[in-house]
Amino acid sequence: MFDRLEQLEARYDELAHQLAQPEIQQDREAYQKTAKQHRDLEETVETYRNWKQTRQSLDDARQMLADADLREMAAEEVAVLEPRLAELESALRILLLPKDPNDDKNVILEIRAGTGGDEASLFAAEVFRMYTRLAEQHRWKVEILSISESAVGGMKEVIALIEGNRVYSQLKYESGVHRVQRVPATETQGRVHTSAVTVAVLPEAEEVDIKIEAKDLRIDTFCSSGPGGQSVNTTYSAIRITHLPTNTVVSCQDEKSQIKNREKAMRVLRSRLYEVEMERQHAALARERKQQVGTGDRSEKIRTYNYPQNRLTDHRIGLTLHQLDLILEGRLQPVLDALNAHDQAEQLKASSAHAA
Repeated sequence: MFDRLEQLEARYDELAHQLAQPEIQQDREAYQKTAKQHRDLEETVETYRNWKQTRQSLDDARQMLADADLREMAAEEVAVLEPRLAELESALRILLLPKDPNDDKNVILEIRAGTGGDEASLFAAEVFRMYTRLAEQHRWKVEILSISESAVGGMKEVIALIEGNRVYSQLKYESGVHRVQRVPATETQGRVHTSAVTVAVLPEAEEVDIKIEAKDLRIDTFCSSGPGGQSVNTTYSAIRITHLPTNTVVSCQDEKSQIKNREKAMRVLRSRLYEVEMERQHAALARERKQQVGTGDRSEKIRTYNYPQNRLTDHRIGLTLHQLDLILEGRLQPVLDALNAHDQAEQLKASSAHAA
């Protein structure tokens, strides 16, 4: 491990030297590429340097134990530095785990009402609100790309782009079936009903990530419609794009401009095709992925929101929190942190088994 860290530290210093060169500073593309590589190494290298400094301080403190006049002070310092060194070493092991290349990407968030009719559409709207509140805390930007509202004020479907710092790294474990247990407003006998929505989190794909040929697309235009199917726009501004090789269909009618709707639909299409490509590449790793947080399969029931008990349960890691009211206000971070920690622990376990 430490040989690898020495190599990364040397590479970090080399990149810093390159960034100071006039020829790099005058080439915007080269500068941005080099700066990103340097930034990606920063946390690991800084942690390693902190580890080396702490280790040196610990060695010095241990030597001072031989001095009767300094023994008590040295013992106190050793008691502080030993666990600190262990913490830094654990952090380094996590930092050296293979990085998900999509972690820095923005995401396309898709939420659809499932079983439960109107109640499911109302819950879909609440789940979307939960994610928008979370986005506000992280200062992420949320842009609705497509929305289909229900007659009762819920959402049959909503597709949104979330842009910001490392959005996918935080939301990548949210794909799956989210189940709600509560008494609907229309229930007169107080019985608890179960409904569900599906959530899909796709890393936003750039044009360089996925190549789409114009000949592979069929583009149809139609009038926008509102709840119940009534027409809300007499111009053919809504767009439906079909990717013929995969029969992937994307519709967008949120904007009054056909051009804007087409741009949004293409962003969603690229991300869906990118997801298909990722799944194909990951097929060989399917068994390993199932040992981690989950497969990412949107048909997998991942979480239950129980209103009567104010309880959220994530079934993949056995996490239960009795603070559903706060979580629905966007305070989802403890759940996201637990999912990431679980996945890191599984990767470390797999790494140790492989090394053995």
